[in-house]
Amino acid sequence: MSTAIVGSTPKQEPATVSPPRVEPSASVTIAMAKRFGMEPAAFEATLRATVVPKDCSSEQFAAFLLVAKEYGLNPITREIFAFPTRGGGIQPIVSIDGWLNIMNSHPQMDGLEFEDHIEDGKLVAVTARIWRKDRAKPTTVTEYMEECKRNTDTWKQWPSRMLRHKAAIQCARYAFGFAGIMDPDEYERWQEREKPARANP
Repeated sequence: MSTAIVGSTPKQEPATVSPPRVEPSASVTIAMAKRFGMEPAAFEATLRATVVPKDCSSEQFAAFLLVAKEYGLNPITREIFAFPTRGGGIQPIVSIDGWLNIMNSHPQMDGLEFEDHIEDGKLVAVTARIWRKDRAKPTTVTEYMEECKRNTDTWKQWPSRMLRHKAAIQCARYAFGFAGIMDPDEYERWQEREKPARANP
């Protein structure tokens, strides 16, 4: 009588498939596009057509999106946008709406107050005070009309409002340490300072 011996079939390990490599620039684009309910390609095309320089590289575009993501800003509504720099890079610019957003969204924000300083019937300075929940005293910054006013249409038409914006933004920097971003007026001043350097390298 013979006995048949049936050998067991070797266990087959499931094949492992490595996920496709996603470039960091693609990752942040995907994340931001998802936040706004858009397809990544359409999201990037929209921003390239409206808020960043047209020759912005993939790396610069990713850096811009990282800043927007870090501060929770919406580039679609132009809370943040970008202008070119002298060296060929880009500089993130935050509108006053964006600055107010990041101030009010900060978990330690506990109030903002302005004080106008009037001399001979004219506004000469604005003081901004920001209270934080984790500090006993407010952060206080005063901006002066003589130092800030420029010969531009916005400053001519709304000098008081512009000075209030300057005081709020500078106070927010001191209170919360916001870095890497400018307001549009700061960018214009920076560009004016850069012009002599370009003329006399």
